[in-house]
Order: sequence, then C-alpha cells, then structure tokens
Amino acid sequence: MASMRDIKRRKSSIQSTGQITKAMKLVATVKLQKARGKAEQNQPYSDCMYKTVQSILERSDSISHPYLQGGDSPKKAVIVISSNRGLAGGYNSNVVKLITKGELAGEDLDIYAIGKKGREALQRAGYHIKLDCSDICEEPTYADAAALGREILDSFAKGEVGEIWLAYTWFKNTVVHEPRLVKLLPVEKEEGDNQEQIPMNYEAEEESILEMLIPKYITSLIYGGLLESVASENGARMQAMDSATSNAEEMIDDLTLLYNRARQGSITQELTEIIAGASAIS
Repeated sequence: MASMRDIKRRKSSIQSTGQITKAMKLVATVKLQKARGKAEQNQPYSDCMYKTVQSILERSDSISHPYLQGGDSPKKAVIVISSNRGLAGGYNSNVVKLITKGELAGEDLDIYAIGKKGREALQRAGYHIKLDCSDICEEPTYADAAALGREILDSFAKGEVGEIWLAYTWFKNTVVHEPRLVKLLPVEKEEGDNQEQIPMNYEAEEESILEMLIPKYITSLIYGGLLESVASENGARMQAMDSATSNAEEMIDDLTLLYNRARQGSITQELTEIIAGASAIS
C-alpha cells in the first residue's frame, strides 16, 4: 500500500487538475452559447441560398455552366475544418477520419486546412496541404469564408482541381455532433420533387444568374460549416471536461477512502506497539 504522504500528494495533484478541467468546462459552455447563436442566425440565409440555386436547376435541365460540371483534373480540393486545440474528445479525429477512411480515401487531394489539429494529422498521413488557414477557426467571419471561397474557385476555374469538398462537424445539439463530407462543386441537383415555393423570381438567363450566385452559395456553405464546427468544438470540449471533472472527483473519493484506511492502519499499529510495550514493562 502507498504511504500516506504519497496518497496525499496524489490527491492534491488530482484536485488541481479537477479545478482546471472544471474551469475549462465553464469557458467552453460560454463559448458554446455564443457560437450556437451565430450558427442559428446564419441558418436562414444558408437555407435560402441553397433553395434558390436548387430552384434554378429544377426549372431548367439544359443549363450548361462550368460550376455544374466537374473539371478535367483528377484532383479534388477539400476544406477540412478542425480546431487549433485539443482536449475536445473525438472532435478532431472524427473529421480527419472523413478524409483518411471516407469516400475520398486514396484520392489525389489538395487539403485546405482550417485548424492545426486537422492539418497536423493529415500531414502525418501523407496528404498534401495546399493552404493553411488555421488562424480563422477561432473567430470565423464571413469575409474569411469569402476569401477562402475565391481562392478555391480560382483553382477550380484554372482547372487545377476538378471537385471541391467540405469536411466539417454539424452541430445538432450539445451532445450530438455529426462529421459531414459535402460536395460543393460541381453543384448537383437535389434528387426528388421539390414542391416548395421558389424563393425569388429572376429575369436574366440562368447561366448569368448562376455565375453570380454560385460564389455566394459556396461562401455561405463554408461560413456555415465554420460556425457549425466552432459550436461542435466547444460542445465536445464541454462534454470532455465534464467527464474529466467527474473522473477526478471519483478518484479523489477513492484516494480519500484509501488515505483514511492507511491512517486508521497507522493508528492501530501505534496503539498495538504502545500496548505491547506497556505489557512488556509490567
């Protein structure tokens, strides 16, 4: 059995760790509320942009536009949104698995990494990091998403890549965070009959409308993915820190019981020695 001093030292160390994890949980909770609010505010715009593009594709089957057709290049550009920090459970590893074990596994990919953890994991796996945008994942803005969208669309227009994909984590609720891999370009028509009302009317030709809308459509999806990922990251970190705090409390209880037993054993031994000494004298 460990000595009382060792048990006390270990208990003190776990108490300090528990205080840190509890503080991190509170910080993650505050950040989660803020990130979830931004994601909910952006959702109507993203939904409207998606429905508008789908309505144009539905109204005409003869539209011919580069954004609707895959390029000749076998390369695929993939935007991978992870985080700059760990201690968030399986949040980062689940996104990386979308690339390493998903439908794009083994493909010739250009990775646009948003988040150091995803970038480092994919670099170790041998993937080519085309661009590192890790500085925008903490506080993403629409301007950041627009700049990244222009960069990737330029590569698509030049024929450097034939498809554009987005890997991010969709925030369903505080407990459920779903990794998703979504094709951004070429834009595909949604299967099934769309009975919803067309969001807007337009008079120009479909090709010119798509030329204007698709960059905004891509930007809205990237920005939405960033907001959803930030909310998912903080939700995952809050859960991980809550579990760590609970585990620390359980370990402290076990060590307290172990310390009391060791202390009781020490007192019993001292009493036995005193009685034995007194008996020997008498």
